[in-house]
Amino acid sequence: MTTTQQPSFPPSEPPRRRGSDDGHGHGSGEGRGPDAGDGHGHSPAPGGGHGHSHSHGPAAPVSKRLRKVIAAVLIPFAAAVAVGLVVLWPGGTPAHERTGVGFDRQTQQATVTKIDKVDCKSVNASGQAPAGDTSTAEGSSARQRAKSDCKKATVRIDTGKDEGRTFTEIVQPDQTRQLEQGEKVVVAYEPSAPKDLQYSVTDANRKLPLTLLAGIFAVVVVVVGRMRGVMALIALAISFMILNFFILPAILQGSNPLIVAVVGSSAIMLIALYMCHGLSARTSVAVVGTLLSLVLIGILGSVFIDWAVLTGNTDDSTGLIHGLYPSIDMSGLLLAGVIIGSLGVLDDVTVTQTSAVWELHEANPTMGRRGLYRAGIRIGRDHIASVVNTLVLAYAGAALPLLLLFSIAQSSVGTVANSELVAEEIVRTLVGSIGLVAAVPVTTALAALVVAADREGSVAGPVEPVGAGTPARSGKGRRRKR
Repeated sequence: MTTTQQPSFPPSEPPRRRGSDDGHGHGSGEGRGPDAGDGHGHSPAPGGGHGHSHSHGPAAPVSKRLRKVIAAVLIPFAAAVAVGLVVLWPGGTPAHERTGVGFDRQTQQATVTKIDKVDCKSVNASGQAPAGDTSTAEGSSARQRAKSDCKKATVRIDTGKDEGRTFTEIVQPDQTRQLEQGEKVVVAYEPSAPKDLQYSVTDANRKLPLTLLAGIFAVVVVVVGRMRGVMALIALAISFMILNFFILPAILQGSNPLIVAVVGSSAIMLIALYMCHGLSARTSVAVVGTLLSLVLIGILGSVFIDWAVLTGNTDDSTGLIHGLYPSIDMSGLLLAGVIIGSLGVLDDVTVTQTSAVWELHEANPTMGRRGLYRAGIRIGRDHIASVVNTLVLAYAGAALPLLLLFSIAQSSVGTVANSELVAEEIVRTLVGSIGLVAAVPVTTALAALVVAADREGSVAGPVEPVGAGTPARSGKGRRRKR
């Protein structure tokens, strides 16, 4: 039985490092050709002896010395985050008396059991059509109600102490939400009102479609991402738990929103990145890049929120929060939102840039830190263009009704931008975008330094082409037969 020798790589092919599959080493396993096998192969050693290699997935990407340096940075940081969680952990959301305004109402689940059509005149207080100016919105709506049929809905309470109780609700023909028989709804309860007016329909019950959509999302993530998808879903669940059981209650309890956001975001970052991408130096570089970018976002956000005199109290929701909990720093809450909102996209940028540098190094181990940085930053520029555009459009889409109102009022661009509602979104968008743009060169430089330093410290002897004196391996990692 003889073996077939592979020709060595042509000069244009980048050579591989000699030590990656030498003796009983653990090779990378990445970037192998179709004949690389399952990672358990036999090859003649350089001195004519018999070497045996075992590849068990990606090798440790950096040397022991560099791993110690990374650990010296991240272990104290992780310990500080853990201490912050313990010190700031709230005992629960502070109780308060319900105001009955907005979301601060007692609600129950209910079902529309019957719909009857009734004459709108019979349910109007006056019973007469309006005689005033019908060119206005109110006059036109009143005339439409007078000429059309209204709906009389019978609604059954399905939860709470009044389960089984029914009440009626009149639905005007010009109302946005029209009730249908069998529809699941949410009703508000006001105990101080007269008995026949204690319940009223406030919203549709969307639990079923939202649950189904969440299930489809989970299935798609697991089918496509497999084990990584499962870990991503677990990390997502943990992120929601930190948000609901730590960040929100801690802010309501009176803790500084900025400190709470920094500690909570750091915990989410550490858990999500290491769970999804593994406990490795590559992930650690992404963590450091994300952390530095978050620091930059926090500094810029603090400076410009204060300079632009943004109070953070601009709509009904923030006004209600300020009324219920006057001790909360609303401008600090705005800054906390900027940091938390930027974290998700930052993770994507830093992980992508780190992986790009690592893959460039695997493809051409002879590249130095400058070459790695230049190649990585070219990839990052495309990422920057897409991410910034995504952020701007996302914020513009969220504020579209507000922008329409300014358009209707025919306000100038300067007037629109100067209003606090829009100025908040401008600061949020630009500060987050600056942090994301800065994350690309910072993370790319860190990754290039780590990879290049590892290559300089770990290559023992001259670089030797992989194909020289090495037999081709079949799909099972055995020698090919002639």
